[in-house]
Amino acid sequence: MKPKMPEPHVFEYAVLRIVPKVEREEFINAGVILHCGPLRFLDVKWNLDEALLKSFSPDLDIEEVKANLCAFDVICRGGTEGGTIGLLDMPGRFRWLTATRSTILQPSSVHPGYTTDPQATLDRLFEQLVLR
Repeated sequence: MKPKMPEPHVFEYAVLRIVPKVEREEFINAGVILHCGPLRFLDVKWNLDEALLKSFSPDLDIEEVKANLCAFDVICRGGTEGGTIGLLDMPGRFRWLTATRSTILQPSSVHPGYTTDPQATLDRLFEQLVLR
């Protein structure tokens, strides 16, 4: 008998972008947020290349950007530490985190896919879209 392959599940992700001067619409990819409802997965992975950010925008407040990215971590985990948004259900938190906004930290459009392992998919997307 052939071993049963894990069933693929729909996931959604968005790229987190740092947009130092919103009016210029230039950005640097800093992270990826991924949600897979059927597997009850919501997580974000991010990295700040501070040297690149300083060369891109010398007056950018990197500590403020870090604080905002850390808030994504807290909200993904859920619970009271994430305030009112942290108390939303997992799909609600993902929708709030990926809502269109005009700030220094902006999500891309949400993209779908299929996965059997959302953590491995998040790691792969992070490698492809942020670290390269």
